[in-house]
Amino acid sequence: MPTPTAKPARLSLPMWTERYAAPHAPTTAEEMRARGWDAVDVVFVTGDAYVDHPSFAMAILHRVLERAGFRVAVLSQPEWKSCDPWRAFGRPRLFFAISAGNMDSMINHYTANKKVRNDDAYSPGGRIGLRPDRATLVYCQRAREAFPGVPVIAGGVEASLRRLAHYDYWSDTVKRSIVRDSKADLVVYGMGEANITEIAKRLAAGQTVRDLRDLRGVAYAMGAKESEELRSAECGVRNEDQSVSSAHSALRTPHSALVVLPSFEEVRDDKRKFAEATRVIHTNTNPFNAATLVQFHDRQAVVQTPPALPLSQAEMDAVFDLPYTRRPHPSYTEPVPAHEMIKDSVTSMRGCFGGYTFCSIPAHQGRIIQSRSQESILKEVEKLAADPEFKGVVSDIGGATANMYQMRCTRPEVEAKCKRLSCIHPTVCKLLGTDHSPTIELLQKAREVDGVRKVFVSSGIRMDLAQLSPEYVSELAAHHTGGRLKVAPEHTSPKVLALMKKPNIDNFGVFAEQFAEASAEGGKPRQQIVPYFIASHPGCDLNEMIDLALYLKQNGYRPDQVQDFIPAPFDIATCMYYTGLDPFTNKPVESARNLRDRKMQRALMQFFKPENYFTVRDALAQAGRADLIGGCDGLIPAHPPKEAIEARRREANRGAPGGGGDHYHTVANPAKGERPGERGAGPPKPTGYRPGRKTQQRRQGKKSS
Repeated sequence: MPTPTAKPARLSLPMWTERYAAPHAPTTAEEMRARGWDAVDVVFVTGDAYVDHPSFAMAILHRVLERAGFRVAVLSQPEWKSCDPWRAFGRPRLFFAISAGNMDSMINHYTANKKVRNDDAYSPGGRIGLRPDRATLVYCQRAREAFPGVPVIAGGVEASLRRLAHYDYWSDTVKRSIVRDSKADLVVYGMGEANITEIAKRLAAGQTVRDLRDLRGVAYAMGAKESEELRSAECGVRNEDQSVSSAHSALRTPHSALVVLPSFEEVRDDKRKFAEATRVIHTNTNPFNAATLVQFHDRQAVVQTPPALPLSQAEMDAVFDLPYTRRPHPSYTEPVPAHEMIKDSVTSMRGCFGGYTFCSIPAHQGRIIQSRSQESILKEVEKLAADPEFKGVVSDIGGATANMYQMRCTRPEVEAKCKRLSCIHPTVCKLLGTDHSPTIELLQKAREVDGVRKVFVSSGIRMDLAQLSPEYVSELAAHHTGGRLKVAPEHTSPKVLALMKKPNIDNFGVFAEQFAEASAEGGKPRQQIVPYFIASHPGCDLNEMIDLALYLKQNGYRPDQVQDFIPAPFDIATCMYYTGLDPFTNKPVESARNLRDRKMQRALMQFFKPENYFTVRDALAQAGRADLIGGCDGLIPAHPPKEAIEARRREANRGAPGGGGDHYHTVANPAKGERPGERGAGPPKPTGYRPGRKTQQRRQGKKSS
């Protein structure tokens, strides 16, 4: 008989005594051995370049594990064609931690028109192709191949947005929970600092992954047998107003309520069921009253426990006070664009209570604002100012929305019961604390730190909140705007804005006047507002986009950048796009679903660009608005300018063989009879003249004779 494989000996904690012995976690076996380690506890696999800055997830998670006494290695952007890189550090003692990176890998790779992006901000030099599509799935698979039996814990934005059955824009299908497709032992959704430390401690203490099911903010798949027990116990419960006590014993959940969602098969085959599931999921995002959600996938149940409780101010401070170097790993010879953008910024808070239907922040960071103390933030500013490479300008102090700092419900007992998706739409809740004085005081003190010349707010603000504090607007205009202030009215159509959960466009006009007056009083009359608008959002047709274009022309706005709506997994707006229904009213919602319509909507926002002339003309003709072609009141001239004709010629040449035309991402869809794997990745089949082909050889033979 073969001798059984010996289990690796467990090392006692603490794992090492020299706290923060190196500025970065080991990224190679050589770096691991240089620290005197023969093994690591956790291998953190990420699709991003390794940057030790608190804006990057791998930096935060490495540092909090390090603080708890664990040995962590970072496997950044590994070559995924084999599992060899996963073996670089040997068998991890506790688990693999898997993340696609700071973005969903599909959004990172492809534009709203499904074209391959030209760069990757999270890779050295902005190079593309350093992570696979659906990176979480690939990384989990390789981890299992490398060391069978080692727990695989998935997390990050991609895992958060795909934790239950979801619509995938790039394949135009409803996909299973990432728990099932990745075969991860556990998926941590949301911000994972508290969970990853708890997981490491409990696994180190001898518990199994199965023992971790009681954690908040996790999703996992039950076995077929225990899933069947749960199915028998739940007795057909299908709505959020009911729970089943007998099911709790089968589930062994410590949480109070249990809700069974429509199954994967139901949401895949019935769009109304998909809308129903979306509604229930999003009404169970408040960690103080959310239920445990169960969704059956064939014979297996996927279980999502309630969201993790928000971090306290002291806990937030502890996370951001860790000794980050704020720099990429020294092995990189090229800058990482995302780091260059945020290296001189400071995070003051996380989360967003805006409830915008197209935004993924609540699905990952949560709807409850978690703020750092003023002392912690100023300490970071002082550290930044002492850096020899600091140029004196703090590029941003903020978060998802800069002016939500320290804003919470003033009645905790009401907050614990509230199911409202937005605290500020259709009106600002009267119980919401909207005091801007903590933000004002913080900004004032930050700009007084020695070595700081300027402190800007570049993460964007919520206009309807800012209007409640004229003092804040004055402070912003006088001291914290670098000539241009970013705001996001998003659209002009009342119908579209209501679907977005954004205020009426009149709100933008009022704020613009308020900011202009404050800028003039502050001695900066030439400051500008940069409004951001979205094309192709559900509910928006050509007529609404034409009205938006006219608004831009009448007010003298010429946006340099245009946002295209991308149906990100899990978002409410994505549900509208896919199902054609508002999940909260069941009313029909029209969407621009083909690329031609999306292209026309995008072009209308930049009607003034010559290269958009023909697309805008087609859009106006299709909408019956030929009156806007030519004349003083028109959007475009009657005759195409020379630049438009040249742009059309260049575009036609790009599409010719060998012309470098755009690659469109097309994932094979088995439901449509397509073969597995991606199409369009290989070189195109040659057509026309080719040196070496038989006809060419015959021609050359005739010439020589």
